[in-house]
Amino acid sequence: MANITPRKNKDGIITSYTIRVYHGYDSSGKRLKPYTMSWKPDPKMTAKQIEKELNRQAVQFEEQCRAGYALDNKQTFAEYAEYVLKCKADSGTKRRTIDRYNALMGRINAGIGHIKLADLRPQHLNNFYSQLRQEGIRQNASTATPIVDLKTFMKEKGFTKIQLSEASGVSLTTISTVFKMQDISGTSAEKICKVLKTPVKKLFKIELDSRPLSEKTVREHHRLISLILSQAEKEMLVQYNAADKVINKPKSDHSTDVNYFELSDLERIRECLKKEPFKWHTIAHLLIVTGCRRGEIAGLKWNAVDLDKGVLHIYNNLLYSQEIGVYQDTPKTTTSDRYINLPEETVQLLREYKAYWNNFRISCGSEWHSFINIKDSKGIEHSERADFLFVQDSGANVGYPMHPDSITDYFKKFSKKYDLPHINPHAFRHTLASILCLNGVDIVTISKWLGHKSVTTTMNIYEHILENGREQVVNCVSDIILGKSDAADKQA
Repeated sequence: MANITPRKNKDGIITSYTIRVYHGYDSSGKRLKPYTMSWKPDPKMTAKQIEKELNRQAVQFEEQCRAGYALDNKQTFAEYAEYVLKCKADSGTKRRTIDRYNALMGRINAGIGHIKLADLRPQHLNNFYSQLRQEGIRQNASTATPIVDLKTFMKEKGFTKIQLSEASGVSLTTISTVFKMQDISGTSAEKICKVLKTPVKKLFKIELDSRPLSEKTVREHHRLISLILSQAEKEMLVQYNAADKVINKPKSDHSTDVNYFELSDLERIRECLKKEPFKWHTIAHLLIVTGCRRGEIAGLKWNAVDLDKGVLHIYNNLLYSQEIGVYQDTPKTTTSDRYINLPEETVQLLREYKAYWNNFRISCGSEWHSFINIKDSKGIEHSERADFLFVQDSGANVGYPMHPDSITDYFKKFSKKYDLPHINPHAFRHTLASILCLNGVDIVTISKWLGHKSVTTTMNIYEHILENGREQVVNCVSDIILGKSDAADKQA
């Protein structure tokens, strides 16, 4: 039987009850610490109602304990979430994913973090999601509009773009946006101004951002809460996942708008690339023919290139985090570690680029770093031989890999220079996938080529392209199946 103990205030009035369930002794004969919960009656309840409900609570708690639910009604959701995210990080979840989780936890903790884990109910989450959809939820969020030419100002302060990015933790893409006199977040503006030792109001005009969060962002909060509660359910700390029972959960949007180039645009891009430096020509060519992610191309090393067999081994990913800077990691998913067969034209280009790379290394002399120090996803620095295909070719870190944002930054300038459609590196990936889809390559092969986690991922991303294939199916049925049947009927 559960043990019930009343708790009184200084006036001797019962304010709550402690319910204990004992569960045996340890090997030395010492009684184990009991499972404990507190119950506070509603002040409006009568003595008979209190007695009835207290007994019900005690029986229910005892049943839960006997079933293995060692409920901890002291631990808050925020405390448990911190434990779960640490376990995720220790088990190898990607740093970028953990960084995103931590960013989302700011609003989550503000909304429901104080609630005890065992007390969290669907109603709490319904209210929280409703709050996320209201205007003004972006606390301390602001938009910063440049009011001076930051590029000139930065040079006067003695900073290069890369130096400013590394010192401030702001991406090269964001800094390039400022150079174009376009808006950035107030937080990024503050980081830039801190490095330049200049008041924000001298460089930017700040306006508060009162827009509600997008449904996609609300959905990200929901998925993280569900992940945390799912773990609590597995550990038998809660009886059910409250996130599964909310009424206004954000709906999943399977269709994703992807930008890709028409063949005519792709041809123009390739022609213009012939006028560009050899390094950038090679980077663009690999993005186009392999469909690799930006970080996978930036992370390529010569030991992953087999020119005799014409194969690339995609096993490394170069990424950037505000917390630790540029680091290398394994590809996005386990299936992203893959081998890609190259066309003969690409093999020949890489042979020429390797000769160019070797000549450049020799010409740098003592400026070339034969060994480089680079961090892993945990922020631990390692020393290794300089073997990256695409390296910094000026400044103090010649031989070190490029900042991955440099690729995005380059294509922005490139598209503007030649009056081309807006180019981002991922558009080449979508373009290759689209071309393969429309030319009859099966979806399983495309999925493996791109390194997607599953075929479902590929189908969700390229759903609109697969829809176009329905017309081909109708034509096939008409021409081959019905056509043959009609021809047979006529002959008969």
